[in-house]
Amino acid sequence: MKKLSVLAALAATPAAASTGLEFSLHNTNFVVLVGFLIFLAALVYFKVPGILGGLLDKRAVQIKSDLEEARALRDEAKEILASYERKQREVQAQSDRIVASAREEAVAAATQAKADLAEAIARRLAAAEDRITSAETAAVREVRERAIAVAIAAAGDLLTKQMTADAAAASIDAAIVQVEAKLH
Repeated sequence: MKKLSVLAALAATPAAASTGLEFSLHNTNFVVLVGFLIFLAALVYFKVPGILGGLLDKRAVQIKSDLEEARALRDEAKEILASYERKQREVQAQSDRIVASAREEAVAAATQAKADLAEAIARRLAAAEDRITSAETAAVREVRERAIAVAIAAAGDLLTKQMTADAAAASIDAAIVQVEAKLH
């Protein structure tokens, strides 16, 4: 009620400043003041300020609960972010280990490949040397055989030219005697 009287006093001040203080229905300022006071009284009678206060209190409680929920969600989001950052660091460390392992395996594979290549080259070199030795041996044998064939042919030609019928018969008789001696 005190509020209403203070409000009425403040509202009456402009009416008192008019041409005169008339409490008549012909004075528009007075009629507006009375209507305003009746409106304020109706608001108080129907407890509109209490209803508005209650609505504002409910809204304040709702806002507080929304803020608390937002804080909880923010905290949860921070935890999830920290979890993902941890997982990202773990994945980064794992990928670094995989890359290091792959490098080590690549170095080991390269070393093994070099060793295998050296071994293959040595085997091929040995096989080539063996083929060269075989070819040399075959060439020497072929040259000998040719030399023998040429020598036999030359000796045959020479014997044919130098041999007479008596000498041929004597040579045949001597060969028969040699064969007989070896067989018995």
